[in-house]
Amino acid sequence: MKISEHILTTAGALFYREGIRAVGIDRIVDEANVAKATLYRHFPSKDHLVAAYLEARHERVLLSLREVTSTATLLPRDQIALIFERLFEKADSPEFRGCAFALAVAEHGDSERVVSVAREHKNAVRNIFRAIMAAAKRSTEQSAAHMSLLYEGALATVAVGRDPQAVLVARDCALSVFDMATGQSISSGEKPYDQNH
Repeated sequence: MKISEHILTTAGALFYREGIRAVGIDRIVDEANVAKATLYRHFPSKDHLVAAYLEARHERVLLSLREVTSTATLLPRDQIALIFERLFEKADSPEFRGCAFALAVAEHGDSERVVSVAREHKNAVRNIFRAIMAAAKRSTEQSAAHMSLLYEGALATVAVGRDPQAVLVARDCALSVFDMATGQSISSGEKPYDQNH
């Protein structure tokens, strides 16, 4: 592992677990066992380090989401369900603190660099839902907005309530949004939604 990756991995774990403001550069240097000059050579400021941590997390989350949407055997509805079920698996852990991007903005919102990465991430997640709805050959914008809001709401609810079941409630709501948009019925006993009615 490169020195920069080692520093980033160490800092990222500390930032997420303990909070950005609570973790100073000296703590990161100590935990990563590197010289302060080495850290600053790779990351000119804490602001740069926080942004790099969020960018790395952004890439990991998007990779996971794109793995779902690129699975040819999964229908669009199943992709939505799997996205929320993967989130449930992550949320069902004592280490889970909610959305790293929301936490970062709450603590470090005066940094345009940090806010920019967080906004990029939120837009990218919505684009994932847009792509799923486009694959279902349905209007994408409103449904994608609803689904991404459910995804964000699940993250926030688990962070506060510590109950990962909220993610499964959000999944069921997202599937209802999909069913209403596509005219599918949720169960065999229900009539399909009539978009002309």
